[in-house]
Amino acid sequence: MTTAAIVIFLYFFTLFVVGTLLKNNSIVDIGWGIGFVILAWILFFLRLPVQLVRTSITLLVSLWGIRLFYHILKRNHGKPEDFRYVAFRKAWGKWVIPRAFLQVYMLQGALMFLIALPFILLEGAAKPVNVVLYVIGLAVFATGFLFESIGDAQLKAFLRDPENRGKIMSTGLWRYTRHPNYFGEATLWWGIFLIALSGGVTPFAVVGPVTITLLLLFVSGVPLLEKSMKDKPGYAEYAAKTSIFVPWVPKK
Repeated sequence: MTTAAIVIFLYFFTLFVVGTLLKNNSIVDIGWGIGFVILAWILFFLRLPVQLVRTSITLLVSLWGIRLFYHILKRNHGKPEDFRYVAFRKAWGKWVIPRAFLQVYMLQGALMFLIALPFILLEGAAKPVNVVLYVIGLAVFATGFLFESIGDAQLKAFLRDPENRGKIMSTGLWRYTRHPNYFGEATLWWGIFLIALSGGVTPFAVVGPVTITLLLLFVSGVPLLEKSMKDKPGYAEYAAKTSIFVPWVPKK
């Protein structure tokens, strides 16, 4: 755990320095996914010999993290600092640098540590694998990854079409949940936890998926987007018939 904490601190300190020099703290969003990838591979090579569960988790985290990194990098490339960090910058005034260090970078570092607990706490020694849990974990991860990646792709295509300007995305996966990408994000981390559990990780590692689920549901994911969308024409009707998080058949 100490090694993981040091790696995460150094990683976010580096992002902090770069973000401060660029005067753009949005870089922390771009670096979020790839940070898990770096951490997973460092722990992988520090805990040899190779074992099935750790190898699987490292590859799955890499698949998720690299996709998310590319998605956010492409979305943010050439754009100014995200409105959230602009608001923080104005509110914090002369204290923007120390407060950004603590409330943006170190806070996200702490969250990364908690979310990554399933593979941080996974021991290096090979243990008998619970095949049933392992397969269920793979299926749960695949479900979450597909929801997140397909949801993002559908929204991107929708926004790219000029005819959809001012309209609400309500087709594809967005017909069954108002936040398929957030649902997918939470779900895939439950898959990672189940895979780690199949390899003998302590049940305490459930803190990881619980943290990301609560974060998306009540803090930085769903609430912020719902707030930004609530006054848009047609959103109230869409929200009235569409599940907020867990996919479900739309209400008539």
